Amino acid sequence: MSTEQLQTEIEAIKIRSQRVEINKAWEVSWTRKILILILTYFVAVLFFWVNNLSRPFINSLVPVFGFFLSTLTIPWVKNIWVRKNNAA
Repeated sequence: MSTEQLQTEIEAIKIRSQRVEINKAWEVSWTRKILILILTYFVAVLFFWVNNLSRPFINSLVPVFGFFLSTLTIPWVKNIWVRKNNAA
């Protein structure tokens, strides 16, 4: 393999790594979390409203709160999992 081919492959790997890092950053960003909270709220309100369920604007907060809690607890659980699996 020539030096030019190696350099081309290294550049391709660097570009891919940047893309992967940006995608990882998006997955844990507050922008994404807030967007999901808002969308979840509106879908839940629509569901409650279409099905004539009581207090759609208040009751729709339940799934939003559940999602928000999951964003807080999952990293904590992940850290425990990583520590346990790194010891092996």
